[in-house]
Amino acid sequence: MKRIFWLGVGATLGVAAVRKITRTAESFTPSGIAGSFAGLGDVAREFADDVRAGMRERERDLMDALGVDADGTPVEPPRGGALR
Repeated sequence: MKRIFWLGVGATLGVAAVRKITRTAESFTPSGIAGSFAGLGDVAREFADDVRAGMRERERDLMDALGVDADGTPVEPPRGGALR
């Protein structure tokens, strides 16, 4: 009974090792490398979109602080109140 148990354990570990080695070897093929770079392009595109959104938000903040519209015309301060 012990021999059958250890034979099953050995076969299971052997199959797991072969599958892991096969998966690793496939990642170094041209199609596997191309697949990993495809995901990198999506990440770079999302990062660029986040940077652009942050730039627009910061530009709006600066325009408000300077008291000008987006087209560069000055905004009149509210009448009767103190300037910021």
